[in-house]
Order: sequence, then C-alpha cells, then structure tokens
Amino acid sequence: MSIRYLTAKLAQQIDEELMSSAGAYSLDQLMELAGLACAQALATVYNKDQYSRVLVCCGPGNQGGDGLVAARHLGMFGYKPTIYMPKPGSKDIYKRLQTQCDNMEIRTIPSSDPISVLHDALRSSDVILDAIFGFSFSGPVRAPFAEALSLISSSNLPIVSVDIPSGWDVERGNSGGEGLNPQVLVSLTAPKEGVRSFTGRHFLGGRFVPKTLEEKFKLNLPEYPGISGVVELPSTRG
Repeated sequence: MSIRYLTAKLAQQIDEELMSSAGAYSLDQLMELAGLACAQALATVYNKDQYSRVLVCCGPGNQGGDGLVAARHLGMFGYKPTIYMPKPGSKDIYKRLQTQCDNMEIRTIPSSDPISVLHDALRSSDVILDAIFGFSFSGPVRAPFAEALSLISSSNLPIVSVDIPSGWDVERGNSGGEGLNPQVLVSLTAPKEGVRSFTGRHFLGGRFVPKTLEEKFKLNLPEYPGISGVVELPSTRG
C-alpha cells in the first residue's frame, strides 16, 4: 500500500489526537522532533562543507517554531544558521525557542526593515530552510510575506521546505503560482495532498507517529532507516 496523503482537515485531526490525553504529546515535543528531522534532511542533501550558511526563514506560527528548532540543531551540527522572521511569533513557546537560538549565538536578523535585510542575507547564504507557512495556510499571500517569498524565489538558492512549500495550498498545491519551488521537501507526520505534484527530493520527517494512530488513519508510513529521524520517499518524476 502506498503512503496516505492528508487533507488539511485530516492533518489537523491527527495533530489534535497526538496532543490529546490519548496521544500524550506536548507541542514542545512535536516541535523538537519535527525541527530535528528538518535539520537532518537538510544535512543529508546539503553538506556543511559546501552549504554551511543556512538562512532559516520562520513564520509566526508552529511552522516557524519548527524552523527555530531546526536552526538550533543545524548550529549543533556545525552549520552557520541565520534566522529571518518577516513577522516574529508572539506565543510563549516561540519566544522560548528564540531564546534557545540566542543562547547558541545564532544570529537573528532584525525585522524592522525586513525586505532590505533579507536581500543582504540571501547574498551571504548557501541554502534556505523555508519554515514560513504551514498546512493551515490559505492564500493569497499578503505583506510582508509576499515580498519575502518573491525575493527568496528570485535568489536562485536551493530551498528546503518544511511540510509544505510556503505559498502552496495544502490541498491544491501551487495552483496560484505564488509559492516557492523548493528542491527538497520535508513532510511532517505524512505528506499533504497539495504536494502530490512535487518532483524534488522528498523526505518524511517526525518519527513520532504511534502505531495506534498510524493504523487508525491508515497512513501506511514507510520504515525509517536505522536511527534516522527522516526517510526519503520515492521520486514522482515522470
């Protein structure tokens, strides 16, 4: 059986069950495992000798939290991450993750003039980790994110997207053409319907789905290799 692709509603339901009394996970735990998986996937494709300077672009929601965790782990792996936030998150968990990155001496670009500083940051980066929008995103893309996505797209740098490329609809994909076109995608929990057409290298990350949930939702997840937190999915290239 092939892996199941998730609608927005089903992805939300699985998240809620993971964090229910039955699933017993906390949001902190899930973010930590997801962010670690994203860092591992990036490191698998882009080695730190050639791609040490990683621009981690974080949105204000849970997707951005995953990005902050990934930035911390990338720093621990020997990369040189820089964090860019078009609009910083206001929740306590986001602020704590930011502090953890500060304690690792990871630079965060001030967001007071986001577009000009993003332009400069892109020129001094080797690869981008896109953690701006998650599966709950629905367009159109508005300021300050629209200009940020445009600059990121035109940079010609390789992009690793978290869960779904920013600007894509979780079910319709990049139908509006405003989204990023990454070389690598790290789906979390299970792939989303909107990425069926993705043709780059596709990883599944977040080795946290219990057997009970996998069977209940008939996810048909692949086996993860060894002790890795990511597994590469078969290419959909024609």
